[in-house]
Formats: sequence, structure tokens, C-alpha cells
Amino acid sequence: MIQFNEPPFTGKEIEYIKQAVAAQHICGDGVFTKRCHQWLEERMQSPKALLTTSCTHALEMAALLLEIRPGDEVIMPSYTFASTADAFVMRGARIVFVDLRPDTMNLDETLLEDAITPKTRAIVVMHYAGVACEMEPILDLADRFHLAVVEDAAQAVMSSYHGIPLGSIGDYGCYSFHETKNYSMGEGGALLIRDLENRDRAEIIREKGTDRSKFWRGEVDKYTWVDFGSSYLPSDLNAAYLWAQLEQADAINEHRLRLWNQYYRELFSLAEQGCLSLPVIPAGCKHNAHMFYIKTDNIIQRSALIRFLKEREIGAVFHYIPLHTVAAGKKYGRFHGIDRYTTKESERLLRLPLHNHVTEADVEQVCAALKEFYGK
Repeated sequence: MIQFNEPPFTGKEIEYIKQAVAAQHICGDGVFTKRCHQWLEERMQSPKALLTTSCTHALEMAALLLEIRPGDEVIMPSYTFASTADAFVMRGARIVFVDLRPDTMNLDETLLEDAITPKTRAIVVMHYAGVACEMEPILDLADRFHLAVVEDAAQAVMSSYHGIPLGSIGDYGCYSFHETKNYSMGEGGALLIRDLENRDRAEIIREKGTDRSKFWRGEVDKYTWVDFGSSYLPSDLNAAYLWAQLEQADAINEHRLRLWNQYYRELFSLAEQGCLSLPVIPAGCKHNAHMFYIKTDNIIQRSALIRFLKEREIGAVFHYIPLHTVAAGKKYGRFHGIDRYTTKESERLLRLPLHNHVTEADVEQVCAALKEFYGK
């Protein structure tokens, strides 16, 4: 069976977890957390990175730091995970969904300006499949209208836009280290902070509203409750698991890119015949091979293909149901403009197996099954 996903594991995770236990500091901000912070800040060119208990919590922290309030509006794509919206809905914001670009499945940056109202406070971009949104016009628009930009870069660790790491471009960047991601700590995430003056408040929010981080740095002689917050910092055991993968981040990235490119080469003939569509990577975007997807003609063909692959013990899945079409999306948001592509393209998309344990032989087997399906 070729599983759709298997959690990342390099072989050093258990050893590092034992080291964290031996250090008798398994709560948050231990030695492995600090190593992960340093790696993220250096590799992502970010002034400050903070590990969190999930990407959802990183997004919640961004909403808190932006002081999103009831009645505010936040613009984002409908084709994303519920957490992207949840973080702002919990602050009382109204979500304004915009249509996507069919080439990248990212929000259509040309539709943003028309969606802005006097209530708009932020634009949240989601870099689908680790492929960057067109950030330059988005940042220009945000600057003109005095809006914040939050990057949901859950899928985009090691991806970049014109040489700039995704997650470090907007005011806040949010990563996921869930077991389905390229690098994992089981459940976990990170918040990148572009402007260093927001560091202290972010640390306070992350540490239950206390200035405990300053205390550990020796900046205050005791820590106290100074603001609102929650417990957003993960155990050092989780960070130890993650560190084993960040140490090998380049090798993992290269392996996944080889598989991604193999999929593309082997399926190119089917795309030329018009059987399916392949992913598009715009100029200036360097992706991280987070996923490889194809697009079928329609949802009926996709369902038939999923069944066909399952019979051959190959796991393949579709992805998000557009948020504006479901109960919570209708309750907490609205779709601005016409849904030309979001629903249509989401019903065509099918994700193929691509994780750290997939082999070239596995990719060959999946591609052979697709050629068999379309040959019939």
C-alpha cells in the first residue's frame, strides 16, 4: 500500500527526546526549542520566531497582536483550512472571501482592492502547496490602505518569493509542523514576526499573559501577569522531535523536489493529451514540494479516479471544501464577487502520495496507475 501520508521520521527523534528528558526541562522554551528558534530566524531571515502548539495558534496570536475586534473585516481565500478563518472569527471579525487563481489555487490578488471596505483590517494570504501568492502587489495594496498582511504559510516552510522566504514577508507568518507537513513535531507550528518591536507582546501572549520570557533572560527579577494571553508554547519534547528534521531540512527538501519533478515528468504526456492538468509554478516562486496534485475534468472523474487508485492500494485524496460553501463560512463570512474558480477548481483537484518516505519506485507505480486509468 502506498499511503497518502506518513509522518516524517529521520531516526534521531527518539535520541533527542531522551536528551530533552535528561536535561530535566521538558516544558516550553528548552534547549531544543531555542535551537529551532535560531534555525528559523536564520533560515527564514526573520527577526523573531516563536514555536507554537499549532499553526492555528500562530494565526490566533497574529489576530491578537493585530487587535482584531468585533466588526472588523479580514480578507482571505475561501480555498483554505478552517483555521485560517477561525483565528479571526474568534476575535469577532467578519471574513470576506475572494476568488482564487486557477493556475496556483492561491487568492487572486487582482480582486483584493474591490473587496476592501472601511472595516477591512487585514489581508490573510495562504500559500497553497508551498507556492507563493503574488506578494508584491498585495503588499503595495496593504500599504496604500494601511492594512496588515498575515501569511498562512502552513505549507510553505523552505519556499520563497523572489528569493525571500515565505512567512517572513508579511507582518506575521504562520507555519505548521503538523504530521502531514514536510517537517513535523506531531502537532505544532511557529509564528514569524517581521517587526521586532512586536516581539515582547508576542512573548507575553504566548506565555499566558506573563513576562516569563523576560525573566528567563534576566531582564526582570520576577515575572507577573501583565497582559492577556494563553498557553501557546509547545513542550521541548515536541521541539526535540522537530529538531531532528530541521537538521536535515535541505536533504528532505531535495528528496521531495526529486519526487515532485518525477511526477511532473511522468505525467506530462497525459497533460499534453488533455487528460489532466499539472501544477503551475510562476516565475520567481521557489516551492518546497509540499504536495503534488493533478486536476481531473470534474468531480465525477475525480471520484472515479480515487476509487480506481484505492483498488490498486494507492492513497489519493481531495483537499479543502471551500469555506464559503459550508455552514460556518456562511455564518461568519461572505463571498465577495463571483465564484468563478474556487468551487470549480476545488472539485477537480486530487492530491497524490508525496511524503518523506515515498520512493521513486512508488511514484513510478502511481504514475503507471494513472496512465492505466486514462488509457481506459
